[in-house]
Amino acid sequence: MSVPPSQRIALIVEDDPDIRELLSITLRMNGFTTVEAATGHEGLAALKQYRPDLITLDLNLPDLDGVEVCRQCRAVSDAYIVMVTARQDEIDRLVGLETGADDFIGKPFSPRELSARVSAMFRRPRTGAAVAVPDAVPAAAEEGNEMLRHNDLLMDVEGRVVTLDGQELPLTRIEFDLLETLMTGAQRVWTREALLSRVWGDGWGQDHHLVEVHIRNLRKKLGEDMSNPRFIRTVRGVGYRMMPNESPR
Repeated sequence: MSVPPSQRIALIVEDDPDIRELLSITLRMNGFTTVEAATGHEGLAALKQYRPDLITLDLNLPDLDGVEVCRQCRAVSDAYIVMVTARQDEIDRLVGLETGADDFIGKPFSPRELSARVSAMFRRPRTGAAVAVPDAVPAAAEEGNEMLRHNDLLMDVEGRVVTLDGQELPLTRIEFDLLETLMTGAQRVWTREALLSRVWGDGWGQDHHLVEVHIRNLRKKLGEDMSNPRFIRTVRGVGYRMMPNESPR
């Protein structure tokens, strides 16, 4: 299969041929070239071959568990990942998001809803793959780039690089956007609704779990002690804010 260099590619990993066709039609109508895979192994092979911009991933695959496929995708790709499943219980939803998925949609789904959510994702800037490289040397900030600092946390906004105590953090696109929002409005308490609108865009309603799960993952990467947070404070019943900057020593 030949794909034009400028064409966005969507990889559809789904074992049900009817749902796979519906996803393909919907995404083609949104301007994507689609690549289809019926199993997790096929999906991972297609990921390496086509380097997609978007992946829709069934949680119930005949060979590999969809959560494991998502983990492997996220380890090598910063593509947007939407997990699709008929399993509606909350545990699966949270597990799926903790692997690095950007969104979760249940079966049966509305093509219009899927289109709206994908459009919202692509309004956020893309970066290169967010892959951890042990002992990597943090990239130097370009001269003139906007820099944000909070204690020993340093963010190069245009370069989309975050360092903590001199070490670069392997943040996903969403984690970076959440942290940038919090650091930019450091004196503000951000409600979950405000973060949804700012980071994910319109059309996400009251889906607070998206915010809560990604904040939890961000805190892990920041090495936060929840009993004595250094960076992100939870304001009960409201949302989140940055902790006060420590006084210079």
